[in-house]
Amino acid sequence: MKTDSKTIDELLKNWDPDPNSLRVRVNGLGHYYGTGDARKQVLFNNTLNISPGEIVIMTGPSGSGKTTLLTLIGTLRSVQEGSLKIMDTELLGLPSKDIVELRKNIGFFFQAHNLFESLSAYQNVRMACELVNRKESEAKPKIEQVLTRLGLGERIHYKPKSLSGGQKQRVAIARGVINKPKLILADEPTAALDAESGREVVTMFQELASQTGCTILIVTHDNRILDVADRIVNMVDGHISSNVMVQRSATICSIIREFPAFSELTASNLTAVADSMELRRFDAGQPIIQQGDVGTEFFVIAKGDVDIVIDGNRVNSLKSGDYFGEVALIKDQPRNATVLAKEPTSCFVLDKDEFRSIIDASATFEDEVRQAIFDRQ
Repeated sequence: MKTDSKTIDELLKNWDPDPNSLRVRVNGLGHYYGTGDARKQVLFNNTLNISPGEIVIMTGPSGSGKTTLLTLIGTLRSVQEGSLKIMDTELLGLPSKDIVELRKNIGFFFQAHNLFESLSAYQNVRMACELVNRKESEAKPKIEQVLTRLGLGERIHYKPKSLSGGQKQRVAIARGVINKPKLILADEPTAALDAESGREVVTMFQELASQTGCTILIVTHDNRILDVADRIVNMVDGHISSNVMVQRSATICSIIREFPAFSELTASNLTAVADSMELRRFDAGQPIIQQGDVGTEFFVIAKGDVDIVIDGNRVNSLKSGDYFGEVALIKDQPRNATVLAKEPTSCFVLDKDEFRSIIDASATFEDEVRQAIFDRQ
């Protein structure tokens, strides 16, 4: 396999984040609007985990629940159902005084700029600094630097009525990032911006994420900024319908496209495979599949070595880049061998339905797998 082993090591290391380090943890979250007969459910049993330093873009049609979820995470609505933890603090039932304290670590950008009309751009940003008791002597150069970077250097002392919609948006963004919060929540932050200004904003987000570990959740329809996402979440009708780790998916694609069975898959099919794969780890000596069991999964070895054992006799071994488990899925028969991990081994695992969907979508894949079966007879 041509993929650098360091790439695989990094992928395996970061596959399962430490639950104690998660910046946002959503579990079984539901939400309703209205009361009585007018009560309507708008979010349904959603689960989402976001790590420090991660940039997540949330997409979906209007009315799908994106902004509702964003405002719940931002403590601007009360949690009604399920669990929602921000920086390991449970929001369900959290007292108001604790919510106020938590908000000091959150930067908000919403479609309504919410600027104080009587204050200048500088003073609007300064208000955020006052919330965390930053001294004027420390805050002033930082405020001027951020506003200048966002193209407002000549309008620092202009009031909102003298600014365009895009300029107001940039003031709101400056206000949100000035304190380098641990969590940024942005609703269409680049919608009113031209390409250059929008790119400067997302570049600033990337720097915050990489340099300070800031977690950034962006609701957007702006496909110009999708390239900054570590993860893309799609919402439909109040449900998180997909949750794709972009870098993980790209890395898996780069790994599995080196395997002959996957080499001719289209980019679309390859990505579908990567998105569907689970990572499973096995200790040395642990059976991965057992002879005679019903076959329900297909395995690709990401790292490690395994022995193939038939009727108690070792007949073959496989290494990183090899795959197994396809015979039972193709022939719809029990497992014809036991596979044992020779050393700590990590495998990408695809369930039977996903495996069959690839077979159906790619004759090349089926031919390759059938050839592998023949070669092993």
